[in-house]
Amino acid sequence: MEARDVILRPVVTEASMAGLDDKRYTFDVNVQATKTQVKKAIEEIFDVKVVKVNVMNVKGKFKRQGRFAGYTKKRRKAIVTLTPDSNEIKLFNDAQQ
Repeated sequence: MEARDVILRPVVTEASMAGLDDKRYTFDVNVQATKTQVKKAIEEIFDVKVVKVNVMNVKGKFKRQGRFAGYTKKRRKAIVTLTPDSNEIKLFNDAQQ
């Protein structure tokens, strides 16, 4: 698996944004990706040094639309901690007008 196939998107929630001060970033990753693949992909894409990777599987939620019911897709979430001397990951563009 290539690095761009492992990392799908950053998770932007209130809880994940609170971890940015401690250099902890949260990403949705491929369901079949391992911790070592996630670590190598983050280091390759963002040119940073990773200390620790925590991975968790998130089950799909039950959703209804009228009489139709089903589950959303399951996903895998990775919380990546960077070294203190590492560069920060730019999740947003700092566009000033």
